[in-house]
Amino acid sequence: MNRQTASAQYQPAVERWTLTTHDIDAYASSQSGWHLECDMLSGGSFAGFLDHVQLPGLRLVRETTNRALRQHGEMNPDCCGFALTCRQDGEARFSGQRLDTGSVMVGRCDELDLCSPAGFELTGIVVDNALLQSLAERLNDRAPPAWLERRVVLHFDEKTMQSLRGTLRGAFTALDAMPALLDDHVATMQLRDDVLLAWLSALPEDVDLRELRSTEAQRRVVRRACELMMARPDEPLSMLEVCNRIGASQRKLNYCFQETLGLSPARYLRALRLNGVRRALKRPESRSVQDIAAHWGFWHLSQFATDYRRQFGELPSQTLRSAAVMHH
Repeated sequence: MNRQTASAQYQPAVERWTLTTHDIDAYASSQSGWHLECDMLSGGSFAGFLDHVQLPGLRLVRETTNRALRQHGEMNPDCCGFALTCRQDGEARFSGQRLDTGSVMVGRCDELDLCSPAGFELTGIVVDNALLQSLAERLNDRAPPAWLERRVVLHFDEKTMQSLRGTLRGAFTALDAMPALLDDHVATMQLRDDVLLAWLSALPEDVDLRELRSTEAQRRVVRRACELMMARPDEPLSMLEVCNRIGASQRKLNYCFQETLGLSPARYLRALRLNGVRRALKRPESRSVQDIAAHWGFWHLSQFATDYRRQFGELPSQTLRSAAVMHH
């Protein structure tokens, strides 16, 4: 990881960190101050890049990944996020809502739930609520729109999308060309305000939230089903048992998973369990491959090894050996 930090007068408010990695857990944990987990949903070796710039009250974000992922967890309840995709080779979903290259993700940052395809690039900002409130009041003589308390996908016209992408691209280009800008308090404040003003100017005053009700209901079904399925990973419930416990038909359960995550319940559960095995193999106190596989409900070792290699591009024994080298 490469870090560039401003002068002591502004630490830790101004900082930049970049990471290029083939370790999906390192990718998740390097998003400073956030508590995220990333699960690979498509097969092959992972490659990810992130570039975060922390300015006073605002973080610039640029991220690229090569595999289908689900990123989920806690960010910052005192912040609001604004982001868009620059590249999207397939379906993506933000809080169960479909994304495309003409839409943006907006809303409170107490929770993140982002499903992205293989070949995905995102850029955006995360803003302290206090700064957002102050600037909105100065700009519009009123508080930010109330709908920002939700997490929504908005669709903008191409001109607006190009303008927002250009503003974010310009900010990163300027910092790439002149890293010393981070040492200049006036310059960083100007950069911060220019980026935030571009977003505030693009936001509508009112947003129709009626469709969110059904989306959030589907997400609750998925969340409850996942809790049940992962409660005993060594003895995974059948889909019929899950349906009986949450009071939903198999058709409804499958529909909720497809709409929320883009996968069937069975396929998603299998991906979760394989990701769980991988994390366990990488821990310092790791047991044998057989013990860990059994804990996650994989009893047929030859099939498990084949599935694991298809998912992560290496055998579980290779993951275990690599982890042992890292810990010594």
